[in-house]
Amino acid sequence: MYKLYFEKEAEKEFSRLPKHIQKIIKDKLYILSQNPKLLKNNIKTLKGKYKGLKRLRVGKFRIIFKEKEKELIILMIRIAHRGEVY
Repeated sequence: MYKLYFEKEAEKEFSRLPKHIQKIIKDKLYILSQNPKLLKNNIKTLKGKYKGLKRLRVGKFRIIFKEKEKELIILMIRIAHRGEVY
């Protein structure tokens, strides 16, 4: 089981989303924290300026995060619509 942490900007972006989208994202984040392998088809390692980060696809939204295996921590960096996140 992983602990989830949000950077302040990701927390602000999340709070601005409609409640029904927040619920969907919360459900996916719960699955991510319990067993990231269940979402392996929706997780991609990023390249370029986001090297070392991963993204989780949730419908039209993307969650940019960093996974620290040794500490079992997932740090949410951005949550935004796919056209705005990169």
